[in-house]
Amino acid sequence: MPLGEELRPAEKLRQLFHTYFLLAVTFLVLPWYLPVLVFAPAFAVMIVTFVLLVVGAFILYWIGLFSETFVYTLSHDEIVWHRGVWFRETGIVPYNRITNVDIAQGPVSRRIGIASLKIQTAGYSGASRSATRAAEITIEGMANYTELRDAIMGFVHGKAPGAVGTYTGLKTHDDERVVSELVKIRKLLEKGR
Repeated sequence: MPLGEELRPAEKLRQLFHTYFLLAVTFLVLPWYLPVLVFAPAFAVMIVTFVLLVVGAFILYWIGLFSETFVYTLSHDEIVWHRGVWFRETGIVPYNRITNVDIAQGPVSRRIGIASLKIQTAGYSGASRSATRAAEITIEGMANYTELRDAIMGFVHGKAPGAVGTYTGLKTHDDERVVSELVKIRKLLEKGR
């Protein structure tokens, strides 16, 4: 993976979003729209149809805009990501905090040959939201997902874990002092029995 270059999802991500839109229209809109089309007065049908067409056109336009905003950059120390049309999100995930990289692929994304990488980090507060571990970030719609996962994990294995990286260790004199204090505490606890 090229360091410092922007990674963008495959064009098939837009196809995936369009497929989800089509499935939503088929299973959520048509079941109530068809009876309206058959039984409602012509004026009501025109209004409902107009509203559905405007909303559908906006969603299709939005899919195009939104799918272009996903940008990921791998550096020597971290992953930087950006996304969002109106409300932009940006984040940085240091490799030394990454604990796991999972590949997520539903039936539609598997069919079109893309997947998402869910990156989990040590100490991420989102993990308490559910029984399953939440991802710190998700790299969406990648065609080369296994190579990307392997590259990220290669960077991860080359880094010390975050907590270890900040620990400088005790000096020999400090080690002796700590052991001495622990021995005193143990003797006091044994006397109290």
